[in-house]
Amino acid sequence: MKRIYVNEKWCLGCHLCEYYCAFANSGEDNMAKALKDVVIHPRIRIEQQGNVSFAVSCRHCEEPLCVKGCISGALTVQNGVISIDSEKCVGCYTCILSCPYGAIMPSDTGAVQKCELCTKNKEGQPACVKGCPNKAIVFEERSEAQ
Repeated sequence: MKRIYVNEKWCLGCHLCEYYCAFANSGEDNMAKALKDVVIHPRIRIEQQGNVSFAVSCRHCEEPLCVKGCISGALTVQNGVISIDSEKCVGCYTCILSCPYGAIMPSDTGAVQKCELCTKNKEGQPACVKGCPNKAIVFEERSEAQ
């Protein structure tokens, strides 16, 4: 299955992936109108440790602890992608506590949010990948050895 991978050696820490993610999930057609004067809530975020920057997003684990811990059944695995049904989410945040990567966050609607590989958007590939100017974020299939 294709997943998002990050090469921290190439990450500039520019945060453009966060903006592209927020725009892709805004439901708007114009990025400037969608994000102007708005606090963004991306499903990917840039972390910095010293002079190293790297993007943190859902790894779509094969044995996802977040799905196992979800008391309402809001998190499911479909074709290897962990998805959220916001209508079912009760906001208990057990999934946030369960995720070993810190990739699930509260949303501004009371439910949780996480990367769903832009499966609910019309892009075809994750917006963070398309928007990364240095190609530090890739969407590809890798063998177990890599």
